[in-house]
Amino acid sequence: MQNISWRHFDFWLLGAVTLLTLFGIIMIRSAIAGNIELIEGNTVQKQIIFAVTGFAVIGIMAAIDYKILSALSRPLYVGTIIVLAILVFFGGALFGSARWFVLGPILIQPSELAKIVIILVLADFLARHQAKIHDLRWVARSLILTLGLVIWILLQPDLSTSIVIFVIWFTLVWAAGLEVKHVLIAGGVGALLVGISLPLMLITYNPEREGGIIKAYQVERIINFLFPDPAARYGAIYNVQQALVSIGSGGWLGKGYESGTQVQLRFLKVRHSDFIFSALAEEFGFVGTMVVMALLIFIILRCLRAARLASDTFGALIAYGVATILAFQAVVNIGMNLQLLPVTGLPLPFVSYGGSSLLSMLLGIGLVESVILRHKALDF
Repeated sequence: MQNISWRHFDFWLLGAVTLLTLFGIIMIRSAIAGNIELIEGNTVQKQIIFAVTGFAVIGIMAAIDYKILSALSRPLYVGTIIVLAILVFFGGALFGSARWFVLGPILIQPSELAKIVIILVLADFLARHQAKIHDLRWVARSLILTLGLVIWILLQPDLSTSIVIFVIWFTLVWAAGLEVKHVLIAGGVGALLVGISLPLMLITYNPEREGGIIKAYQVERIINFLFPDPAARYGAIYNVQQALVSIGSGGWLGKGYESGTQVQLRFLKVRHSDFIFSALAEEFGFVGTMVVMALLIFIILRCLRAARLASDTFGALIAYGVATILAFQAVVNIGMNLQLLPVTGLPLPFVSYGGSSLLSMLLGIGLVESVILRHKALDF
């Protein structure tokens, strides 16, 4: 561990992350009020434990030179695949998916940490071969690296996390210098694949289907988004309807903390995780949501600043990758709450309940701090 000048530490970034994390814990406490199972399950206490651990991780990662992780990216990649494979083959199914390791009262979701690992792996690969980025064979190799990890996440199944990792790959390849024409070609191919696969999924939809990478409930979410049934009294459509009612009823300033009727009377489902944006909109109103969104945007901009100031390509790509996760998950989660996007399981960064997600996001912030700490030569 080398000597570093801590005056370069981004305290503005840390402060914004701290505010959002604390607010998330406060909102989770309000959202689970009246739910005996979640209260007795120590939901708030678990989130606090992950938060404290995560902030300790920020300090540790900031103190470690991120360049060391370049040499560790391959072992981390192989180790992550092994862990994900063990989970697929031997992990017990929980909530219909084999996504978690159960460690006593704590659930660990390796796919969340895999997001950070793939950033390190791709950043290392693209930095070492940046001069060859115009050769599409090397771009294909980076995609193969990504697929080697994604396939195990798809088998859990976890489609939303897989999409996040593909977005990370696309963003980092672009940031590494991929030509615009190749970006447009890749975007066109991706749009074509979606255009072909979506109708096929809808045509072959079978609500009793259990096998396959794409599950019935995932297709149902797309169908419910494209062809909503206003009379639905359960399922994803009902949840989104209640989310919209919660957001609308909050008005400008909200109904007050622990005073939201949709939240406290439990009309709004999954309100401590997937739909926590709707819960905070009801209790803190339009102004409250704007403050939360402003903090998220500020954090993303500070990560982009770290990328711009980074002393090397590896560090810049790390910061770009972390900014991508935060931006994409925030847009998807908020869009889902507003019925602008299909329902997914992607959490609102730093706010939604989910220990593994929070820990991975704080780990990412630690990496960004490590990059920004070393963006200038030390003063003597």
